[in-house]
Amino acid sequence: MKTIVITGSTRGIGLGLAREFLQLGHQVVVSGTSESSVANALKQLEGLGEMIGQPCMVQDYESVQNLWNKGFERFGKIDIWINNAGISTSKSILNELPLDEIQTTVNTNLLGSILCTKIAAKEMLKQGFGQIYMFEGFGSNGQLQKGISVYGSTKRALRYFTAAAANEYKGTPILIGSLSPGIVTTDLLIRASKDNSKGWERSKKILNLLADRVETVTPWLVEQTLNNKKNGAKISWLTRRKVWGRLLFGSLFCKRRVVDEWEAELNQQKIT
Repeated sequence: MKTIVITGSTRGIGLGLAREFLQLGHQVVVSGTSESSVANALKQLEGLGEMIGQPCMVQDYESVQNLWNKGFERFGKIDIWINNAGISTSKSILNELPLDEIQTTVNTNLLGSILCTKIAAKEMLKQGFGQIYMFEGFGSNGQLQKGISVYGSTKRALRYFTAAAANEYKGTPILIGSLSPGIVTTDLLIRASKDNSKGWERSKKILNLLADRVETVTPWLVEQTLNNKKNGAKISWLTRRKVWGRLLFGSLFCKRRVVDEWEAELNQQKIT
């Protein structure tokens, strides 16, 4: 039985990861930015397994240290730490972005992952084992798109940081790697649709082919994470081969409507 800390695990992919780890019999520390969000997540996961919840602001060193302390005090060890907490700016060009959005995105996505890794690495060296994972996103591979310069830059920088940290801890009992979920139907996509409705309708044609639901991606990510023995591992769901396969054959033989179906469910929830 392993103990896993997941930052940003009160919704979306983070919540999905927590659910999968619990269903496999592992212990989970659920974390979010507020008491209410953590309480709501624990309620959704109730009965699945052994867990605790702890609010954490990942850009605050003491808050991150407290997150580790609470998990360690409860379970006596932390085997896996996943830096999932992340946020995006509104989809606007740089000069139109509010300063607070820029600062929050950089502090959460990049500084937060660095601080979490610093603390987790320090404590894992003391206990003699552990794994730390960063979450990749759009921009990690250098791909460009208008309106996400800040978010994409944080993810690009995070890829370098992951490689650098893995190199620094080579030969130690700590494994450091990255998780790449591909395009997943989460609230980040909702924000994109609100920011640019016309662009969203055009994008959905591709997203229906390439996107996946949280419940599709997270079981695979969890399995790969638990089985990983390699420092510097890149655990990637949406590989280049999978992308080309879906683009070439998906539109012809398999009418995937992942985003359309997901949107319909969201609209139905609003009605009810």
